[in-house]
Amino acid sequence: MLNLSFSNRPNSTSKVLCLGAHADDIEIGCGGSVLRWLQEHAGLEFYWVVLSSNQERKKEASKSADLFLKGARKKTIFVKGFRDGFFPYQGAEIKEYFEALKKRVSPDIVLTHYRDDRHQDHRLVSDLTWNTFRSQLILEYEIAKYDGDLGQPNFFVRLNEPVCRRKIQYILDTFQTQTGKHWLTEDTLQAMLRLRGVESAAPGRYAEAFYCRKMVL
Repeated sequence: MLNLSFSNRPNSTSKVLCLGAHADDIEIGCGGSVLRWLQEHAGLEFYWVVLSSNQERKKEASKSADLFLKGARKKTIFVKGFRDGFFPYQGAEIKEYFEALKKRVSPDIVLTHYRDDRHQDHRLVSDLTWNTFRSQLILEYEIAKYDGDLGQPNFFVRLNEPVCRRKIQYILDTFQTQTGKHWLTEDTLQAMLRLRGVESAAPGRYAEAFYCRKMVL
């Protein structure tokens, strides 16, 4: 496996843009990676963008972002109000938002949805990410769901058990509006992390997985 890492030079800064269609997507898809990176690198700036919310979910999204981004050199959190489940029909407005976002931030890494995710909102976000950020490293995260759309990822961030426990606890404690969903459970979240840990031969037994379609070294 090829290992990549952030620069550890003094005063170096890297910008990470996290994009999620819904209030808990970023946390489920890449929350462990965010926690690990912030443990290991002091010079990270995060832009955290949640595109769909209502008043209750906006509070959850903001609270969760604050938890996951503790220790960031700088954090900027945006929670928008596009309609859940209807992103393809609001495509022009969401595209305009992406264009405005591009003028505001030039990230080094973009974390976004998997292109072949079967949720319509997720797919649109992924497509617009690639349309908008053409000079950045884009990593597409995955979310387990009823649709059975998990694939064969090719990029892994290895995690240890304490980071995984924190990720899961933050999610379950924060997103109280989703506790009735059959897929948002501790065992499901842990199972995904363990499976990807097996696939990446992670020393700490756990990992998050991504799809990296283009990379330049």
